[in-house]
Amino acid sequence: MKYNRANTRASWGTMATDWETGVDFVRLKRERFEKAQAAVKARGLGAVLVFEMDNIRYITGTHIGEWCRDKMNRYAICPREGKPFLFDPAPPAKRISSPWMENRMEAPFSNMLGAIPPELNVQGTFARQVKRILTEYGVEKEPIGVDIMEITMLRALEKEGITVVDGQQAMLDAREIKTTDEIELLKKAASMVDATYVDLAKAIRPGVRENELVAIANYHLYKFGSERVQCVNSVSGARGKPHSHTFSDRIIQPGDIVYLDLMQAYMGYQTCYYRTFVCGKPNKCQVDAYETASRWISDAIDVIKPGVTTGEICQVWPKAEEFGYRDEDEAYLLQYGHGLGLGQWERPIISRRFSLEHPTLIKKNMVFALETWCGAADGSGAARIEEQVVVTENGCEIMTNFPSDHLISCGLPGCDVF
Repeated sequence: MKYNRANTRASWGTMATDWETGVDFVRLKRERFEKAQAAVKARGLGAVLVFEMDNIRYITGTHIGEWCRDKMNRYAICPREGKPFLFDPAPPAKRISSPWMENRMEAPFSNMLGAIPPELNVQGTFARQVKRILTEYGVEKEPIGVDIMEITMLRALEKEGITVVDGQQAMLDAREIKTTDEIELLKKAASMVDATYVDLAKAIRPGVRENELVAIANYHLYKFGSERVQCVNSVSGARGKPHSHTFSDRIIQPGDIVYLDLMQAYMGYQTCYYRTFVCGKPNKCQVDAYETASRWISDAIDVIKPGVTTGEICQVWPKAEEFGYRDEDEAYLLQYGHGLGLGQWERPIISRRFSLEHPTLIKKNMVFALETWCGAADGSGAARIEEQVVVTENGCEIMTNFPSDHLISCGLPGCDVF
């Protein structure tokens, strides 16, 4: 690979101390809210009402655990002027744990994704509650942005005279450029995956199953301090061509190519980080596939700097038909780039499916992942490589430091890892 890994390490440890600066969480919360509020103003909104967990965290600096992610029973308001307001199932606890919210919080009203029947009209109580807070901010007659919402809740807000518009774009505007503390947290998250891949490489040997590798990854990530392991892709042998995007209980055999993707969050900040290995020594088709995927990702990284576009990046990638897929729709996610932050897919999105005709500008302090895939010509599997980068003044730095300069062989005498 041509690209340089210099100066890509996390600067500080994972614990806050009194003798090193580390991550300044007070500054992190303040700067995130300021960016969100500026985005609300720039979009001409009175406020943004958010239900998505990561948007709530971005605005309020609060969290309640991953159990709440799919319940839709927690929301927050980022007003055009003033401080944020939180609707949380545990206000008494939040008054203790999150004093910066002062007393700007109430218990929420939610249909819990329809589990509470609409006939109970909880949505009506919700809408009156939200309108009351918007009125206190003086923006109840302004357009109110919403990120995601149940249809019944949307209709109830409209019944109260609230003009609801798309608020997710404002939030993505705010989250597009990362702050110094966000970049540091993203580097720390990547370093946890760096370390986990050491144990995964040691575990890849004949007889281990794909799901056992998933268990090993989960164990080590949570041990290192992950708060959420969203997914571990573990794909071996012929299951990798075409990409199945999930793991199974397949037993790995000598000669199998194996790729894994570790998606996890530290302090909310995400990783998406593929590496490819081979059980035993690779054959020529496997090496060729790996070197091709490596060249594609290297060429993309070489393009990155402020001022280029997503279209220029994906121009170095092959057309879908050139690597065995019918069209760009079916090949979507294979030669691909996506922003990382509190969310797994933020801006920018980089793909031949969209970016050639609708390019967007690359900016300093964007953080995104680039991933490439190439199937082996003999049908024995595929290679998958992914690097996370932060855009710098003149190029980019790579956050993902587990070696990817060659196809690492594992599990048998004479291999790189045994």
